[in-house]
Amino acid sequence: MLKILLTLLLTTMLNAAIYDGVAVVVEDKAITLLDVEKAMQETHLDAKKATEVLIRKKLEELEIQKRNISVTSSEVYADIKKMAERNHLSISELYDAVRESNGLTSSALKEKIKEKLLSQKLYSAIAMTSISEPSDEEVQEFYELHKKELEHPSSFDVIIYNANNKALLEEKVHNPMFYSPQINSSEQTLEYNKISPELAALLAKTPPDTFTAVLPNGKGGFMSFYVKSVIAAKDEAIDAIRPQIINAIMGQKREQILGDYFARLRDNADINIIRMPE
Repeated sequence: MLKILLTLLLTTMLNAAIYDGVAVVVEDKAITLLDVEKAMQETHLDAKKATEVLIRKKLEELEIQKRNISVTSSEVYADIKKMAERNHLSISELYDAVRESNGLTSSALKEKIKEKLLSQKLYSAIAMTSISEPSDEEVQEFYELHKKELEHPSSFDVIIYNANNKALLEEKVHNPMFYSPQINSSEQTLEYNKISPELAALLAKTPPDTFTAVLPNGKGGFMSFYVKSVIAAKDEAIDAIRPQIINAIMGQKREQILGDYFARLRDNADINIIRMPE
């Protein structure tokens, strides 16, 4: 009898240890309290909404396994290479830039890229065969409803600072009155449609009269953009942004299909919510 009681006690203790720190179990996959808290910080959502994001992610992981979807290291490298080429950087310079701007190591970046590619393959498998291209009427309606959202600057007046010494350039960024003959500068007007999407996004979110972060310049040195002014774009004709509108509509349709698919998947999944962060 004593042996049975000890066995039961040990089993209870082990189960408590297993579930200690676990917030949700999706099928046999655990989501910890730490996972939820981290997601809350990254997404700025409350515990309930952040947990729903994590549950969706677990369902996606299970579906990827079920469909035997995989991504090779070559595919990851090819995606990183394209990213580097778009920004006129070498692979090592891209790693440095990502580390500077987002704090991600090269290994962490590769893992993020792999997750992105796996999701893209899954989404294509689920949604793409079900999506039809929008009609002219849909394009026109979207254009009328989202004119403000489709606007973007036409160009940026900037001063580009370059230096081989990163510390000197960072000093300039933090103290605009700082001068060093080792820092070169040039004034340019950069047209929105003629620069990389990543640079356009960076400049668009940089307020006038401020510097961007220090980034590799693709020549073994470093650079920072001082945004003097942002020139607003005139209203663009619908034909000029038709591809952008079609992509947006296709994206909405895809998200609707995916949302419905994973909602059904969630209804049929074994999901056990144990506790939420306090």
